[in-house]
Amino acid sequence: MVERALDWFKNNLSNCKLCPLECGVDRRYQVGRCGVGVRPKLSSVILHFGEEPPVSGETGAGTIFFTGCNMRCVYCQNMNFSQKGLGVEVSTQELADFFLDLQWSGAKTLNLVTPTPNVTFIVEALSIAKERGFDLPVVYNTSSYESLETLRNLEGTVDIYLADLRYADDETGWKYSKVPNYFSIASKALIEMHRQVGPFNEERMKGLIVRHLVLPNDVARSQRVLDFIYFSLSPSVPVSIMSQYNPVFGARTDPAIGRRINKEEYERVIDYALRLGLKGWMQTDEKKRVTVKPVASTYRIIEKMRSRTLEEPLPSR
Repeated sequence: MVERALDWFKNNLSNCKLCPLECGVDRRYQVGRCGVGVRPKLSSVILHFGEEPPVSGETGAGTIFFTGCNMRCVYCQNMNFSQKGLGVEVSTQELADFFLDLQWSGAKTLNLVTPTPNVTFIVEALSIAKERGFDLPVVYNTSSYESLETLRNLEGTVDIYLADLRYADDETGWKYSKVPNYFSIASKALIEMHRQVGPFNEERMKGLIVRHLVLPNDVARSQRVLDFIYFSLSPSVPVSIMSQYNPVFGARTDPAIGRRINKEEYERVIDYALRLGLKGWMQTDEKKRVTVKPVASTYRIIEKMRSRTLEEPLPSR
């Protein structure tokens, strides 16, 4: 099963249809719309203590921030590596080493942030790492703008889907994330994730968690998002309702989302979730420092980035 899935992922690199955009690029010779080519590309490897409590635990989520994204959110706080390409290419073997570094550093989970552009290399690196004793729960930290075929080929590889549901309509997805049919695609993807792993269960360290970022002026249609989770997935799926929206980059001058949300906007969404009977996590007024701890892998990435000069050619694909 794993070998067949890996063959499917590798075959897609020559005519890439790994995500709903289906750009068809031959990634052996050029990058896709996501900005990633034929090797893994990543920005940092850290122990992250700011994810949902069961994902981070006491020892931190072993987090890899991958470079590249198939979405173009105008307010993305990770713009430098998600859209502008900051990061360094590594080999699949090195990526497997990073997974093991995080396990040896005490991480509770392997948290793969924006994994889809690099999913082929992730699946191969996991196969290599597991032969060497890797056994952390694998967290697929995604925007949910996912191809159903890609998700089906991931079945059995992913333990926890940590999945955003950003908007409850397609028009807003186009306006603020520059992708067609966001809600139509993400809703089907979430149903598939739920079919594979069910609602998140901390004892099993397996299941689906849905995140939702509250936007100003109810741009995201948050109550409809919660309705979808409750009625189309399951009342047992935990939700993480986030309040940290910050109007950066292209959002700063937008009349609808050019400000932070206020307390009333956030509490309205929380109140509605409570009325539905949904469970999960909310963010309080108390400002907590989100701590990260670099591991050895990050220092190797930093040194690679420092050693690259403008005169050097890009790594061959």
